[in-house]
Amino acid sequence: MNKKRALITGITGQDGSYLAELLLEKGYEVHGTVRRTAIEDPDHRMRRVLGLLDDIHIHSASLESYPSLFKVVQRVEPDECYHLAAQSFVSQSFDDEFSTLNTNINGTHYLLSALKEAAPSCKFYFAASSEMFGRVHQTPQDEATPFHPRSAYGISKVAGFHLTRNYREAYGLHATSGILYNHESPRRGFEFVTRKITRHAARIKLGLATEVRLGNLDAKRDWGHARDYVHAMWLMLQQDEPDDYVIATGTMHSVRELAQAAFACVGLDYQDHVVIDPRFLRPAEVQVLLGDPSKAKRTLGWSHTVPFEQLVREMVQEDLRLAEADAAKSVASKASLRAAA
Repeated sequence: MNKKRALITGITGQDGSYLAELLLEKGYEVHGTVRRTAIEDPDHRMRRVLGLLDDIHIHSASLESYPSLFKVVQRVEPDECYHLAAQSFVSQSFDDEFSTLNTNINGTHYLLSALKEAAPSCKFYFAASSEMFGRVHQTPQDEATPFHPRSAYGISKVAGFHLTRNYREAYGLHATSGILYNHESPRRGFEFVTRKITRHAARIKLGLATEVRLGNLDAKRDWGHARDYVHAMWLMLQQDEPDDYVIATGTMHSVRELAQAAFACVGLDYQDHVVIDPRFLRPAEVQVLLGDPSKAKRTLGWSHTVPFEQLVREMVQEDLRLAEADAAKSVASKASLRAAA
């Protein structure tokens, strides 16, 4: 029996690495696209999938190049395609709106078009986002809630969502969007506020830092674990009919609560170390995002398994491990300098 072939854009990211592991466990032949710079610097840019490189197939391609995406689709002929790659850091999208819109919208369009031409029977997953809801019109939000994005990132995801639906309706592609709420893990990038908080809590505990500067502590989000959420992605593409799904925990916590939980993991009071810095306030804040995952539970049989407190604890534990390694390097470096003197 031939293995199913899956193509993942953004395979080196948090979600891509967890999804690759899941698909390998299920017996898939896994392919992923990366920028050429990642191939040239694998230790840094492919660190999340280094342990998988003997089991997956890596292809060089860019979301900004239709020919490069078309060649990969034509070569792989995937049964399933998970489009996760994007400029996904919301704060950066305020600083570089043009790049965010160009990369995210065109990249999705190019990939959909390539699939339509070279692999029309492939099932397609688009990584939509709760940021599409933005200034929410109801709480909690579900699949029928109107979109009101408040960042270039959110706008680009709305465009990708509509492109995906259009290719489903106009060309008959099995094209599905997962409207995923915030999902974190020990593999989250350090630029995101969740990882920024857990990293600083660990470093402050070990004396490697004294404070962490944050923006709006009262912003509330629905936070889940990325490992749970990639399972939802896979379930969506196992359905006979394509559709769109909100993936969330249905519970909400503030940035303040996250900081409190992270510092409590290391026996510290967040109030002694958190500094409010206006530089980290968004020009257009999204104050509340809370998802209603009822449809996903009913249709996919999906629900999250990792509670908020466990998620934060996992992240802090990983950051303690990294901080301890940094501290050990620092001690060794100072000893070496003393010896040389």
